[in-house]
Amino acid sequence: MSDNLQDTPLKFLKRNLNIKRAGTLIKRGVLSLKRDGLEATWRKVDFRIKLMTKGDVWRFRSDIPLKKELKAQKNAIFPYMPKISIVVPLYNTPADFLKQMIDSVARQSYSNWQLVLADASDKDMPHIQQIVAGYKDSRITYKKLEENGGISRNTNAGFRLAEGDYIALLDHDDVILPGALYENVKAINEHKADMLYSDEITLDGQLKHLIQFHFKIDYAPDFLRGVNYITHFLVFSRALAEKAGLYEDPAYDGAQDYDLILRLSEKAQKIYHIPKVLYYWRGHAGSTASDMSAKSYAFEAGRRAVMAHLDRVGLEYDDVKIQKYNGSYRPVYKVQGQPKVSIIIPNKDHIDDLSRCVESIFAHGGWDNIQIIIVENNSQEKATFEFYRRLEEKYPRVKTVYYCGPFNFSAVCNFGEKQADGEHILLLNNDVQFISDGFIREMLSFSQRADVGAVGAKLYYPDDSIQHAGVIIGINGSAGHSHKGLERDTTGDMYRLVTAQNYLAVTGACLMVKKELYDRFPLDEENFAVAYNDVDFCLKLYEAGYLNVFTPYSEAYHYESKSRGLDETDKPNPRYEGEKRRFAAKWGKYFNYGDPYYNPHFTLLYENYGYK
Repeated sequence: MSDNLQDTPLKFLKRNLNIKRAGTLIKRGVLSLKRDGLEATWRKVDFRIKLMTKGDVWRFRSDIPLKKELKAQKNAIFPYMPKISIVVPLYNTPADFLKQMIDSVARQSYSNWQLVLADASDKDMPHIQQIVAGYKDSRITYKKLEENGGISRNTNAGFRLAEGDYIALLDHDDVILPGALYENVKAINEHKADMLYSDEITLDGQLKHLIQFHFKIDYAPDFLRGVNYITHFLVFSRALAEKAGLYEDPAYDGAQDYDLILRLSEKAQKIYHIPKVLYYWRGHAGSTASDMSAKSYAFEAGRRAVMAHLDRVGLEYDDVKIQKYNGSYRPVYKVQGQPKVSIIIPNKDHIDDLSRCVESIFAHGGWDNIQIIIVENNSQEKATFEFYRRLEEKYPRVKTVYYCGPFNFSAVCNFGEKQADGEHILLLNNDVQFISDGFIREMLSFSQRADVGAVGAKLYYPDDSIQHAGVIIGINGSAGHSHKGLERDTTGDMYRLVTAQNYLAVTGACLMVKKELYDRFPLDEENFAVAYNDVDFCLKLYEAGYLNVFTPYSEAYHYESKSRGLDETDKPNPRYEGEKRRFAAKWGKYFNYGDPYYNPHFTLLYENYGYK
């Protein structure tokens, strides 16, 4: 492969590709020219060349608008054309950073904006006023503050100067893409959103080299309580701000935006995520984007912001812990009362698995008020029934019930659930082994909430790789497990493996839900006898208005499918394929990036968040 990055596309193709392959690419290029135009085609060609030469390709994942798109945006007229006030607190901003920031606003394709610059810089920084004065644009509002009151007070000074119907926050050393305001106004009109945010990219100090992508999910309250994943580019209506308080609180300096975002989220009518990169976050020495440890005081401020939020929304907690992963938190919720949990374990022989499972419940469950119901289904070995007898003698809270009929996981679970008298149901495979203390208590702390449907746990394969950490809809044309196969100590995309998460679904191998909800939405015995019944169950809960939660603090090994064998083998499986087709027919609207908890910048070909 050539090391000469100055090659023209034609020279590179000629030297590195065979004639047949080059001919195919040329045909694709001609088709792209006709369909997409010269600029879009050149981007595709340049992208492929940089991939092959290991060049920097981040620009091609940052949703930079084409020239023709910008032209169309400038001419667009919406039913509602709000003024957006972009508030920027300045403090000793380097000249080049300041120019780039102001230029990024001045170049917006949407023109009804106000740029508010609240300058708290030291007196020996005359270049700031000089640079601002050079912009002859009446939409720029500049005020030199009498003193530096800190980031929150300086931002509040900017809020007081804001005239817009919507307000946006922009850091003094960052930039927004030219279509940023257009995309927000478009979303405001289409979705009636009063709080909006978008994807972002962190670059080096010169805005040339990628540090990291930040591809986000739609609004997820449990995730937001664990980490401020929303950050930039935050836009919110003045009406919403007046309800939540149009101010940043100095008590949370270092996490002042996090506190504001939490307050806004509590009052918002419609929070909308724009799945496009609209913001470049500059990572340089001392910046939060570059190194969170540079502002360690922010962690404690963030913790207090989460605690204040939980107090306001009425979620009782024992503690909010600062995790070892920079900028992430773990709320430890109180469990109200002593609700009974009925644990349903389908079983056919495999007494070693079952014994390990039951013993781990008593060793690590962390909850005394439990009932274990083993649903026996077609065991063949005499030792199995003798084991049931010994288990019931040892543990009075264990009982065995007998389901007669061919294996139907949904029917077996439904039968067991009918025998349960607990307030919460825990569906549990017999090949799951609890390994974290307080396992049941942790799941119960979420299941008890009125807004929560199903709760799932973090499951590992015996080799300590991840088996389950939430379910993504649309992976491989059906559903896949988040971060599947990654190492146990991986933090995941944006800390998603180490903070509580909202997903459309969690696995039925270890799933807790209120009994009243299970009774309303039992597993579908007819259409999903073995596969997809758990995902179907969770999606029914989601469509009924409930949040499904994955907690990484309930951990277990899952010796997957030992009881019944894997669904997907080399041999055709008509039953599995039929259930997969029915699942796609019923829930296809969530395929092809219809899952709100997955970002369209990622691939649908596998589970571990690879880029497209």
